[in-house]
Amino acid sequence: MSHRAFFRATVVVASAVLLLAGCAPAPDRGADSDAPEYCARMVTNSGGLEDRSFNQSSWEGLKAAKAEYGIGVDAIVSTNETDLAPNVEQAVGTGCQLILTVGWELANATSEEAAANPELHFAIVDEVVEGDNIKPIVFDTAQAAFLAGYLAAGVSQTGVVGTFGGDPQPPVTLFMDGFVDGVAHYNEVHGAAVRVLGWNKEKQDGLFTGDYENVTLGKNTAEGLLDQNADVILPVAGQVGEGAAAAILERGTGSLIWVDNDGYETLPADFRSVVLTSILKNTQDAVVEIIGADLDGHFDNKPFIGTLENGGVEIAPFHDRAGMVPDALQAEIDQLRADIISGALTVESASTPR
Repeated sequence: MSHRAFFRATVVVASAVLLLAGCAPAPDRGADSDAPEYCARMVTNSGGLEDRSFNQSSWEGLKAAKAEYGIGVDAIVSTNETDLAPNVEQAVGTGCQLILTVGWELANATSEEAAANPELHFAIVDEVVEGDNIKPIVFDTAQAAFLAGYLAAGVSQTGVVGTFGGDPQPPVTLFMDGFVDGVAHYNEVHGAAVRVLGWNKEKQDGLFTGDYENVTLGKNTAEGLLDQNADVILPVAGQVGEGAAAAILERGTGSLIWVDNDGYETLPADFRSVVLTSILKNTQDAVVEIIGADLDGHFDNKPFIGTLENGGVEIAPFHDRAGMVPDALQAEIDQLRADIISGALTVESASTPR
């Protein structure tokens, strides 16, 4: 049944119920009398709704689903770890058919509430949680990060690039693995020796802030990389990465690679001039697709995995820094993208989603 048919059927059933009720008084729904029959509730992690990262992208997806399907949407914002489980419980209590949670921190609460409420459907971004009524939304960001690493090596003037993460969780280290491999591939193709600071893929060890919100900490971390001659920096640390943009802008040297969404569009306008590209996760379209399937009665628990092939991951345009990217380098990146999609080139990580 299509979502349009779903709504027509709902109206027919509702009308029949009213006829059977005769003159019985109708329940007072107050301000909710015009509420949509289907709604979705989102619970953020502690990064908040406007984190310029996956919370913001997920919320954009819900708003797009509202526009396309006419559903009700709302978000419950977590401000610290103690909010997480109560907020998921609160979302369940709204009576909405779909609960969307964002980030690995919400994995346990999502699993527990899904088990306790098998009639509801859950989706979680950036984490695989098993359950008959849980849809994981994950992204093979290493594929796009590989392109970004190749790009970084190709534009670096110092032969040194850097990265740092919020903490060593798979959704974070997946970016870093792909980035390091992209740099290594550039070195192999060009006989270069560009170094990556901040991450050792073989040892799975590197530079982490332990935080996703402290912008000052991000600035200090990026300054340490700049002091070691890194001229392209990839922060994988949510809002903390904004500090890296500030450090690069203040120094007047270097470039930033953002993650999750296009930093040129989502970061403060002052930072646009330092953004080289962004490693994108198309969370918005994934959320819309999953809600559409749920409305059509086709919800399942098979993970949605965003790839270069299905458009779930990509790198953003170079915007103001397009002049730094020679046509030959652009052509090489385009060929690498095609090779990854065709399977001629495989990008692997210990954190690759399956």
